[in-house]
Amino acid sequence: MNNGKERVKLSKVIQKMNLVNLTPQIDVSGIWLNLPDVNRPALQLTGFYDQFDNDRLQIIGNVEHAYLASLSEQERYERYMQLLSSNIPCIIFCRSIKPEPKIIELAVKYQIPLLMTDQATSSFTAEVIRWLKVQLAPCIVIHGVLVDVYGVGVLITGESGIGKSEAALELIKRGHRLVTDDAVEIRKVSDETLVGSAPGVTKYFIELRGIGIIDVKTLFGVESVKETQEIDMVIKLEDWNKDREYDRLGLEEEYIEYLGNKVVCHTLPVRPGRNLAVIVESAAVNHRQKMMGYNAAKELYRRVQENLMRGGEDDDE
Repeated sequence: MNNGKERVKLSKVIQKMNLVNLTPQIDVSGIWLNLPDVNRPALQLTGFYDQFDNDRLQIIGNVEHAYLASLSEQERYERYMQLLSSNIPCIIFCRSIKPEPKIIELAVKYQIPLLMTDQATSSFTAEVIRWLKVQLAPCIVIHGVLVDVYGVGVLITGESGIGKSEAALELIKRGHRLVTDDAVEIRKVSDETLVGSAPGVTKYFIELRGIGIIDVKTLFGVESVKETQEIDMVIKLEDWNKDREYDRLGLEEEYIEYLGNKVVCHTLPVRPGRNLAVIVESAAVNHRQKMMGYNAAKELYRRVQENLMRGGEDDDE
């Protein structure tokens, strides 16, 4: 887990958001971001710097540009100087606003990159915050397989060699999509949402004992893989234990916790003859039904209770 120390390179933001670098002479490789928030420096451009968080991306849109345009050339230069000397990571100009050559020279002097996008300020701000939240979210790596089954993110865990990869391969052959095998990077993007992805090195590869490594994307096509997936449920595989009592009704949900978020968890006993792929499919569809308000176990319980009530009434007669 990153313990809040996750960070992302500014160069990655430039590439992902298709930003135009107005100061290519400045080396951005050593500039890192560690906050998913941005700042529109309205108050700062008036000279108010109390509580100013200079670690954030600074974004200038039409409103800020119009205010600066209302100032004299000297005042405008001084306001930019104050902002650029505040050790900020960069300034991003939206709506293709381009600063004056003097301001670009000033940015080069203070080694603060000036970037530009043609997007509207509000839409760009929302998109960059959403992307940064995923990149900077608390992260852990666990041993398991993540697949997208009917739109439900199913994380399959269990001891090494129990059959996780084989179950994933069967699911892929049945038309579902692989996110990652063996190592799953789990990011907490909100108090409700966990997102899983593959480490770059092992992306789209599956290890099958006795066969070796296979490339799912090459073997089954691009429709068989997926970059990221929200984790909706966990299937924990374990060797069948005849002395253990397994849940046969599912009236009470079991949960497992990752990064403080609870996820529904089902324990599946494994023994020869059980088709794990079909069971995982059924669990995913059942989970979707529950999310839509229908619980088969509770419906059966209701019917049994009604039947018992009717039986009691018949006895009274």
